[in-house]
Amino acid sequence: MEVGRLPISASQRGKLISAGYTTLASLSSLSSSDLARDLKIPESEAFEILKVASHDCRLDQPDKSNGIFTGAQTAWEMLHEEQLFPRITTSCADLDNILGGGINCKEVTEIGGVPGIGKTQLGIQLAVNVQIPVDFGGLGGKAVYIDTEGSFMVERALQIAEASVVDMSHYNELLWKELRTCQVEIQPTDILKNIFYFRICSYTEQIALINHLDKFILEHKDVKIVIIDSVTFHFRQDFEDLALRTRLLGGMALKLMNLANKYNLAVSNMIASYSLWQVVIFNQVTTKHKEGSFQLSLALGDSWSHCCTNRVILYWNGDERNAHIDKSPSLKSASAPFSVTRKGIRNSASNHKRIKLM
Repeated sequence: MEVGRLPISASQRGKLISAGYTTLASLSSLSSSDLARDLKIPESEAFEILKVASHDCRLDQPDKSNGIFTGAQTAWEMLHEEQLFPRITTSCADLDNILGGGINCKEVTEIGGVPGIGKTQLGIQLAVNVQIPVDFGGLGGKAVYIDTEGSFMVERALQIAEASVVDMSHYNELLWKELRTCQVEIQPTDILKNIFYFRICSYTEQIALINHLDKFILEHKDVKIVIIDSVTFHFRQDFEDLALRTRLLGGMALKLMNLANKYNLAVSNMIASYSLWQVVIFNQVTTKHKEGSFQLSLALGDSWSHCCTNRVILYWNGDERNAHIDKSPSLKSASAPFSVTRKGIRNSASNHKRIKLM
């Protein structure tokens, strides 16, 4: 049974899901002090949540004597669970729309495009937006930003963080008019403190850091997104042995997929609980000869493209930036315009912008 069906407040359900507790099984071995720490709530409130969860779990499983294996899910339960997962907004409504509401958790998303199209800008925006509090519809998490090209700009991150705080304040004013309010306590400097930045200077450092991520996430459980900008840079130079490159990339991709899908394993009762976080990989482009002409294609070849759940290509349409869903098992192929402004990623300023379904 999913925690989304528990008879508790919407705020409590949101905090549980954002902290990675999506099923009753994931709560079964927790103490009230551990839950209080993870949800940042009083221990008395955590105790009441566990009490309700325990009661509903007994009602949902009246007879355990017939079960040999635990932890299995039906496809129906998986569908409901996925519908409960929050998404990370891009701050562009049109882009969020074609992404099904934003960047999805528990998936690896690849974003590629030509230089200057806004890949790093989008990466910084996601690192900021993942920190939007639960009360404002966000995940209230932290970000890991892996920079292989030296393109991350802390001054730009501060600009986007300041704009995000202003947006939340405006949202709070709208709620106040409806006799509801959420206190905006986060400050731009707090947002910068919650972005863990790693500067990578070689492919060996990159692989070593990816292998270290599981330990780092264990020590920083609030991390909800890992951004790699870009995965390509160190693998496009000084590689004469392409077979070795393929093996290294394959191993790195497998590690990222495993971390995104099943990170927090509850060993005590052998039931996997899931940490809601997202891997976003930025890629460069190259030219590919196809059907008698040269076309833009994302780097590292077709084999790498199979390692990611979703693939988004950023491109220019005249003077307007566009994003195209190139590959996804659940999203329609579609394109939408976006702009890079002083505040960050926003809706396109052109009057003729419309989402185009392919």
